[in-house]
Amino acid sequence: MTQKIADDMDRKILKELMSDARLPNNELAERVGLSASACLRRLRRLEDADIIQGYTTLVDPAIDGWTMTALASVRLSRQHEDEIQMFESAVRGWDEVLECHLVTGSRDYLLKVMSSGLDDYERFIKEKIARLKCVDTIETSFVMNTIKARRV
Repeated sequence: MTQKIADDMDRKILKELMSDARLPNNELAERVGLSASACLRRLRRLEDADIIQGYTTLVDPAIDGWTMTALASVRLSRQHEDEIQMFESAVRGWDEVLECHLVTGSRDYLLKVMSSGLDDYERFIKEKIARLKCVDTIETSFVMNTIKARRV
């Protein structure tokens, strides 16, 4: 595997952008000690190499009425390709699911689900997850407080 990051300068650029992705190129260049044109060349190379995969705005989920976070672990009835595809395809279409991870252990998937409350979450489970014939069990933990959240 080839190394995508050339040197410490790339790491400095990434660190600054992870702190503030809205930095104008001239300010970014100044912070890392490069000319604006050299900084922009490096930035474009990092984007082209898919190291920088995009820029986003993080919005408070409560704006959409989502005040409850749940972590749902799901076990499929079988790990056959058709059931895996059925489940993953369904999950991709559900706005409530912010993240879905294929995991090891006694469960197959871990989902981060947002809802407006317990009634809304119950509706999500009954009308979406439980209706999938491939789902065997669902176990949910509700997030009481987020101690640390870091986006990379």
